[in-house]
Amino acid sequence: MINNKRLRELPLHLMLLPGVLCTLVFSYVPMAGIVMAFQKFVPVKGIFKSEFVGLENFKYMLSLPNIYSVLWNTVFIAVMKIIAGMVFPIIFALLLNEVANDFFKRSVQTIIYLPFFLSWVILGGILIDILSPSSGIVNQFLSYLGIEPIYFLGDSKWFPFTLIISDTWKNFGYNTVIYLAALTGIDPTLYEAAIVDGAGRWKQTLHVTIPGIMSIVILMAVLSLGNVLNAGFEQVYNLYSPQVYSTGDIIDTLVYRIGLVDTQFSLATAIGLFKSIVSFGLIVLSNRLANKYAGYRVF
Repeated sequence: MINNKRLRELPLHLMLLPGVLCTLVFSYVPMAGIVMAFQKFVPVKGIFKSEFVGLENFKYMLSLPNIYSVLWNTVFIAVMKIIAGMVFPIIFALLLNEVANDFFKRSVQTIIYLPFFLSWVILGGILIDILSPSSGIVNQFLSYLGIEPIYFLGDSKWFPFTLIISDTWKNFGYNTVIYLAALTGIDPTLYEAAIVDGAGRWKQTLHVTIPGIMSIVILMAVLSLGNVLNAGFEQVYNLYSPQVYSTGDIIDTLVYRIGLVDTQFSLATAIGLFKSIVSFGLIVLSNRLANKYAGYRVF
C-alpha cells in the first residue's frame, strides 16, 4: 500500500525537482559567500585565503556618512509602498465587487492588471517620458492648470513619492485580484441575513465583506512586513540619479554601487547581511503579532 502511494506521488515529486534544484543552486549555495562579510576579501585569494577581520566591516558600515539617511529612505519608501499597496487594492476590490456588469468588471481587471507584467526597464522609460518637465504629459497638464512644471525624477523632494505612486500603479492590479478572489469566498447567506436585518450596502460592507476578507488582509500585511527593507531595487535603479541620492538612495542601490561599482565586496556583503538579518527579525515579529492579535499564523 505504501509503495503504491509512493509510486502515485513520484510524478509530483519529479515535477518539483527542477524548482528544488534551482532554489538550491541560486538561493542556498550562494549563501556560502556570506563569509565575505567577515573578511577583507581579495578576489585573487578567494574566500578560503582572504584575511578574517571579524566585525570590522560592520563597524565601518555604521561609520559611513550616508548610512543612516539610506536606512531612513529605505524604511520610509518601503513602508509607504506597503500601506499604499494594501489600501488602494482593498478599496478598488470593494468597489469593483459592487459592479453588476461582468463584462465591464473583467475588462477593468485586465486593464489594471497589465502593468504588473511589465518590467521596470520598460516602465522606467515610460515614466521618464510622461514625467518629463519639458515634454511630459503630466507637466503639460499642470502647465494648463497654471502650475509650474515639476521635475519628479530629479527633485529630491518629489522623488520618493514618485516611487511610491508608480509602484502602487504597477502592482495594485495584482493585489486587487487577490482581494477579489477572497471576496468570492464569502458565504452569500451572510448578505441575505444582513438584508433581512435591514442592513444597506454600506452596513453589509462594514459587517460582512470586510470581516470576510480580514484573514487575507492580515496574511498580506504579515508577508509585506518582511519586505520593510526591500524598497525595490529595480524601480529605484531605473529611475534615480545622483541628484536624488539624498532621498532616493536605498540599501540595495548602495550595495550595488559599493559592491559592483567600487568593488568593495566585503563591505557590500556586510550591508546585505545586515539587511537580511533585520528582515528576518521583522518576519518573525510580524508573525507573532498576527498570531497574538488576530489568531493567524503563517508558519
